[in-house]
Amino acid sequence: MQQIINFILRNKNFLLFFLLFSVSVVFTIQSHSYHKSKFINSANFFSGGIYSSINNISEYFSLKSQNEILAEENNTLRELLHNNHLESESNIDSIIKRTHFFNESFRFSNAKIIKNSYSKTDNILLINKGKNDSIQEDFGVITSKGIVGIIDKSSARYATVISILNMSNSSISAGLKQTSHFGSLKWDGNNPELIQLIDIPINAPVKQGDTIVTSGQSSIFPKGIPIGTIESYKNDAAENFYEINVNLFNDMTNLEHVYIIENRHRAEINNLINE
Repeated sequence: MQQIINFILRNKNFLLFFLLFSVSVVFTIQSHSYHKSKFINSANFFSGGIYSSINNISEYFSLKSQNEILAEENNTLRELLHNNHLESESNIDSIIKRTHFFNESFRFSNAKIIKNSYSKTDNILLINKGKNDSIQEDFGVITSKGIVGIIDKSSARYATVISILNMSNSSISAGLKQTSHFGSLKWDGNNPELIQLIDIPINAPVKQGDTIVTSGQSSIFPKGIPIGTIESYKNDAAENFYEINVNLFNDMTNLEHVYIIENRHRAEINNLINE
């Protein structure tokens, strides 16, 4: 203990300078948006590199489970292709028109999650794509099974994703697959397998097992991206809306391969809304 005290006394001037310098750097970053942005990008770069290295090791040991997920996804795609070939001509025309709209309005790209958080109240994920790959904030992130979250910040090679399991910052428009009734998807911070859908009007035909999808009421996700199924529901305090527990299609504790959705018309839509 005496040695520590002697060290502090011998280097008190340097330690005082270092403390004041650190405080000044913190205040500079917090009060200037440019410096704050540079700091966040640098933090993403260094943390991304570390987590990428760790992920490469853990990925090797999870090859079997990931191959099973990819095989399941390929099987689903084959079923869709097979079923589409068996549809009537009118339905095929409808599918072609819908596919053309998606190709024109939305761009899809793949990415890999290198850090996954699901046990906190405000969970953030990290992916291995960034500004070099034209990834920007407010892009949607999904898997073949359902939604994952929304891009928050991006550096040159990495980006952070606000998970749907984020109490403070995640609110996604979602609704019943069979009708046009929609509300807000929020998480209560408890079970990572369940998420809550609120503000569904009491006159909506809700029943257990119904599928919940994105509503298309925002410029981030197209309509119809799967989310989960209704596990249970009840009336809110005022008995005007339902409070619904949704069992997620995605296993949020086991994510690796994801798709990023860019709405090519997002800027135009947002400009009209904000006028």
